[in-house]
Amino acid sequence: MPHRLTRKEKQARTRSCLMESAARVFARRGLQQASIDEVAEDAGFTKGAFYANFKSKEELFLAMLDERFAGRLEEIERATATEAEPEEQARQAGADFTKYISADPEWQRLFFEFAAYAARNDDFRQELVTRYRALRERITDSYRRRADQLGVTPPVPLEELSLMTFAMANGVALEKLLEPDSVSDDLYGTMLLIFFTGVRALLDAPQPGRAGAASAPPR
Repeated sequence: MPHRLTRKEKQARTRSCLMESAARVFARRGLQQASIDEVAEDAGFTKGAFYANFKSKEELFLAMLDERFAGRLEEIERATATEAEPEEQARQAGADFTKYISADPEWQRLFFEFAAYAARNDDFRQELVTRYRALRERITDSYRRRADQLGVTPPVPLEELSLMTFAMANGVALEKLLEPDSVSDDLYGTMLLIFFTGVRALLDAPQPGRAGAASAPPR
């Protein structure tokens, strides 16, 4: 006998279908031109079903973003939780990110379109920034755990390290979108390797008021 979905399961399925349809419609029509009617029709629902789950296109996009950020966080935490050498961790993190942006280039287009929209809409910008900061805080926590394991004191605040790696990731994603043939699959991994090699060099560098490095760099 087929399993009868509960009310909660039906709602989760409806939300998932609407998000999948929104990704297709937004990518095809653009944020401004796409309508809620089109999204609902593509998903096989009425506009009423849309509003039963989301207040607006912006809220739907944020739900899509939450889903993707959760997946990215799992990848990042797996990469930083290993006992691998920092160089290998950087390469793995770079490979994971390249796979992520290559798997769904339409999502990358949609993300940058919403980011541009957020720059002109302060309420939506605040919602987007809140999610960005939450993800960066989780990444900062993973860096902090790694630093504690190695017994090192980062040369710059870990919050800034997290922001720097975020900025590099967004830059690579944009370049990949504009010039896909010019961005190699290992570019971001190479950038991370160079970046964290620089961080290790700062750990080794003598600081004013101390005789030498406070602790050994990660090995």
